[in-house]
Amino acid sequence: MADSEKTKFIELMCKRTKEMGMSAVQVFEKLPQTDEGRIIGRLFLWSVFSVGANYRAACEGRSKSEDFSKLCMSVKEAEEVLSWIEVMTTSEIVTFDIERFKKEAKDLLTILSKARRNSK
Repeated sequence: MADSEKTKFIELMCKRTKEMGMSAVQVFEKLPQTDEGRIIGRLFLWSVFSVGANYRAACEGRSKSEDFSKLCMSVKEAEEVLSWIEVMTTSEIVTFDIERFKKEAKDLLTILSKARRNSK
């Protein structure tokens, strides 16, 4: 991948992870104000924002091993996002449609996983 393509990819991924975070806040705000809703909602938000934060850290270029480690953390957090979505839907804490959010989370996980494989 050429440097300009890599830069565009990084910018796009930073934008997408930030937008996913903003969408997660909207999901969180719709959750029931029960102990379960607040606890699971906060863990969900933490994972969502960690995807973007770790991805951005991976793009800092301090060292290849640190960048790879941060990219691995980003993948792990993306997997956790999907896990929290599953918990929220299975337990019926989420009573509204979050399929679009779930699709974006799956798409980002696929992209990040491929980036991780390619960076080895």
